[in-house]
Amino acid sequence: MRIHFEYRHGGIPMILSMTGYGRGEFENENYKITAEMKTVNHRYCDIIIKMPKKLIALEERMKSVIKEKISRGRVEVYINYEEIVKNEYNIDPNFSVLDQYHGALSAIKDKYGLTESISLGLLSKFPDALDISYEETDQEAVWLVMEESLNRSIESVFQMREIEGGKLKTDVVERVENIRSMLKSIESLVPEIVQNHKNKMTERIHELLDGEVEVDQDRIIHEVAVYADKTSIAEEVTRLYSHFDQLHHFLDKGGNVGRKLDFLVQELNREVNTIGSKSPDIDISNYVIEMKSEVEKIREQIQNIE
Repeated sequence: MRIHFEYRHGGIPMILSMTGYGRGEFENENYKITAEMKTVNHRYCDIIIKMPKKLIALEERMKSVIKEKISRGRVEVYINYEEIVKNEYNIDPNFSVLDQYHGALSAIKDKYGLTESISLGLLSKFPDALDISYEETDQEAVWLVMEESLNRSIESVFQMREIEGGKLKTDVVERVENIRSMLKSIESLVPEIVQNHKNKMTERIHELLDGEVEVDQDRIIHEVAVYADKTSIAEEVTRLYSHFDQLHHFLDKGGNVGRKLDFLVQELNREVNTIGSKSPDIDISNYVIEMKSEVEKIREQIQNIE
């Protein structure tokens, strides 16, 4: 029997954490196998399997089963293997060797007139008197049990990863909305910044000229326009809103979206930094610091999403 499972909620793939633990056990009349699995954050799919040497031939098949269901993370698997009823060794008398030992001992008895009997205990102690052959494990029979226990452990891992993934999604969504709120506050400050710059420039010119020369309003308007263009964050704001929408899209889409989310967070950070470098306003700078802090926390959370 093989377990089939998909990790969906209401038909939608779930966000999965890369942290999880699971245990699966299965046995038949011959074998009992327990598979324990631990997964943690890793950039790629790194699988480490610890099991008895006699099962080493199954390692690649085990990795294939795991990779079908886990795309990212460090996966550590521990296998406990028991043979319920098994005769691992065949022991047979090696008569060709025993005959020679018996003949040699008989010749010694005759030559020296010895009366001591040649016992079973004596013959069995000689090297190679017994043939001991190891009966190899039926790998295919073991694999049927192994695959079932492995699938059960994976299912258990995914149940935990799904729960943790839901928590990660909730946290990331909240932080994205925090950034969105701060961005709206920044937008509301931009017109005021340009107007303040115009007022300060006009006042400064009046102070310098002391009313002796008429102020060229066209020149002031031109300088303010240049300033507004230099400090404009319209493009960065537009891209940030687009990134917010894409983050929500991938979080709702679910599945293996960790790498895409990681890329988007890098872009978020780039745009926020650009806003900070363009704006001379202290209030906007304070918002930028808070936004960068939220972006960094999102980045940390996304590092653990498959």
